[in-house]
Amino acid sequence: MPPTSPDPVEHGRFTIERRFDAPPAEVFAAWSRPERKRRWFACHADWTSHGYELDFRVGGFEYSRTGPAGGPLHIYEARYADIVPNARIVSSYTMTLGETRISASLLTVEFHRIGTGTRLVLTEQIAVLDARYPASSREAGTCLQLDSLAATLARYDAVAA
Repeated sequence: MPPTSPDPVEHGRFTIERRFDAPPAEVFAAWSRPERKRRWFACHADWTSHGYELDFRVGGFEYSRTGPAGGPLHIYEARYADIVPNARIVSSYTMTLGETRISASLLTVEFHRIGTGTRLVLTEQIAVLDARYPASSREAGTCLQLDSLAATLARYDAVAA
């Protein structure tokens, strides 16, 4: 049987803006400190972590394996290209679902002071490698992650107060 040809690559881009009632240093810390990021990074609270590592520096990496009970693993592998403390993070990453590489992305996260809070601007440029997982599903998953980040920041603020 001849090999099947791969799906054509879908190129996409999306930007999500969120406001957080925490200063940029606190929001940045939620991205840069492993013990804080692992609290919010999975898309779904009921997913199980099967490993997480974060080496947060230019040239460093991030690796996450998570997924629903009985479901395929979602594997995230990133490299950090640029970091400006409390201002910007740029990384490239791939997503693999089970044994299938589904996308490769360039991610930019910007942190802007707004009064005592932060306006976060997240921009992703994505090459979708498997048509079953379109860019719109990645945008929806990223929105869920940012919801989890907001809840984590609120809990952290309550404990710090």
